[in-house]
Amino acid sequence: MDVGLSLIFQGLNPNTTDQQVYHEDLKLGDLGIELGFQSIWGVEHHFTDYTMCPDVTQFLSYWAGRNPDIGLGTMVMVLPWHDPIRVAEEIVMLDNMSNGRVILGIGRGLGRVEFEGFGRDMNTSRETFTESAEMILEGLESGFCEYDGKQVKQVRRELRPRPFNTFKGRTYAAAVSPESSPIMAKLGIGLLVIPQKPWEHVEREMTAYRNIYLEVNGVDAPAPILAGWTYCHESADKAEEMAEKYIGNYYRSVIDHYEMAGEHLKKTKGYEAYASMQDHVAADIEGAIKFFMSLQVWGTPEKCLNTLHDFLGRTGACAFNGVFSYGGMSHSEAEQSMRLFAKEVMPELQKLPGEPLLGRTIPTAIAS
Repeated sequence: MDVGLSLIFQGLNPNTTDQQVYHEDLKLGDLGIELGFQSIWGVEHHFTDYTMCPDVTQFLSYWAGRNPDIGLGTMVMVLPWHDPIRVAEEIVMLDNMSNGRVILGIGRGLGRVEFEGFGRDMNTSRETFTESAEMILEGLESGFCEYDGKQVKQVRRELRPRPFNTFKGRTYAAAVSPESSPIMAKLGIGLLVIPQKPWEHVEREMTAYRNIYLEVNGVDAPAPILAGWTYCHESADKAEEMAEKYIGNYYRSVIDHYEMAGEHLKKTKGYEAYASMQDHVAADIEGAIKFFMSLQVWGTPEKCLNTLHDFLGRTGACAFNGVFSYGGMSHSEAEQSMRLFAKEVMPELQKLPGEPLLGRTIPTAIAS
């Protein structure tokens, strides 16, 4: 099983500059390579200290040149914020430079501050995402982009440099709302599972996704990738204390960035499924934080491994991506946690069955 490292560049500590955040998280990336993590992932966000990585492909280009073997994952590129042909060009360019090491993750976005900052209408985001994804995925296979949709209009143009290897089997999408999973199945792509809702909901939606995927594509869906906010410590009490502090701080930043205690998602087309989440958070913020904590990976090495066995069993995931620096945590605290995880937990994960994220081809169909 592949184990990856996600760097998110949270700027929540008022005593740390943004440049310091970058230097310290980049140091963790170097450490992650040294410790044996198999891929590095960037997370796209804009305009706030929630996650300060506005250009994921630029971030991954740094790692492409720094290490010749590490996998390069986007978790995710948010398609409604981009000109889709530029996304296709950036991905093809990075894939050529890195000799085919890109793992493409895409999503449609949720932050109103980001949509408004780019002058994009959230009400059309699902349609824009689907049309963009159809064009990009077809372009990555054929080498040409063209599309005549309601939201996306693109005259036929060739991608140069040309794609040289298929992206089938190494393309994933974040699917949070129940309506999103069927879209990803029809697109013929895998799922990034970022736990944030009850497991019974996740399992029900993944069953629907797998059924639609098989019906549309004629083959079984690829195993998903699981991500999680991770904290590892020898002491159970200390691990719980730190998880409550830092995973709690992280989820408070989620509530702030996405306005999860507000009302706007109830009135936004395509986001109706988030209404109950907003109601739940607004009614009990501390309870929502504790629930989010219960979905993450923290504790002693033994507890972390047991949690991962549980979550991997629920999802059938083939890989895990850990986030180790977040919530205003110091660099030394993140490093200590990551070193212990890499020493005691990661070797056991890597023994588990799973398919490599790179170097596999899964026949799929692009939805028309």
